[in-house]
Amino acid sequence: MNEEARRAKKIEIMEKCYDCYADQGFYGTGIKAIAYACGCNVASLYQYFENLDDLIIQSTEYCMSKVEDDFMAKAPADVEGLWRFIDEVPYWTAEKHGKKYRLMYQVYTHPKYREYGQKFFAGVNERYTEYAKLLEGKLGIPYQKLTPLIFILIRACVHYALFEDEFYLKSQIDVLKESLELFIMKYNPKARSGTLTE
Repeated sequence: MNEEARRAKKIEIMEKCYDCYADQGFYGTGIKAIAYACGCNVASLYQYFENLDDLIIQSTEYCMSKVEDDFMAKAPADVEGLWRFIDEVPYWTAEKHGKKYRLMYQVYTHPKYREYGQKFFAGVNERYTEYAKLLEGKLGIPYQKLTPLIFILIRACVHYALFEDEFYLKSQIDVLKESLELFIMKYNPKARSGTLTE
């Protein structure tokens, strides 16, 4: 098996492993169930990962990075698309990625894996700052102002995906929209900002 094929197989295993845990639950899902879900035997898993912990750590990091990319790929192209994005994305991500978010928190709050969660979220800080820089040119708002707003939106989306708490979601989204309106008025007053939803 060449390196490209090996990498593809490893990605396939990570995705199937993560989906298996997300569907069946993190606790009580053993290595045999994971191997079965991945379409291989336990020995085959250990050709790609040192042990079960390594499989869990790498699968969580890889799959949640993909969720993050998926989320940001829907980011608005301009101010006109901003309000649609904010209104739609919490429900879209809850439906599409809710189980993955729930699993991520189970993994990264486990004492055994907490340090890996800290590393992952340190990387999130950097990546969201880069996303904010990309949005700066589209929205006309400095990335330093956009970065914390991205965190508010993501936190609201994840909280909704975990608990389907409409009150929390609406309160966060209302503050986010008001902040964006003010920033647009200050930094990009020529843009048509749309109307805040009540």
